[in-house]
Amino acid sequence: MYGELITVKTMHERKAKMARLSDGFIAMPGGFGTLDELFESITWGQLGIHSKPVGLLNVNNYFSPLLQWVDLALAEGFVRPHHRSLIVTADEPAALIEKMMAYDPPAGLVQWLDLDEA
Repeated sequence: MYGELITVKTMHERKAKMARLSDGFIAMPGGFGTLDELFESITWGQLGIHSKPVGLLNVNNYFSPLLQWVDLALAEGFVRPHHRSLIVTADEPAALIEKMMAYDPPAGLVQWLDLDEA
């Protein structure tokens, strides 16, 4: 769909549309908006709304502190071990795409919501 302009009314509608049309999600270094979209994609995977890969392009270790926080949340019991595998990472684009193509969603995810309800 490269080059197609899709107009929506709200940010939520934008994210839901992107989720429906995508084969996966890649976050590159960015700010709050990037983190918002990243964590919503991860959460939707956690909730079983989608089973698509969520990738972090960890250029110059930009996301390394964030990944350390995720591992801390795991160690403290705030993230379940099988949910940690929802995040695919690599520091080179080709390696990230390769990992995303091989992605196998964690077993045992229960769909809580339909994407149209989210």
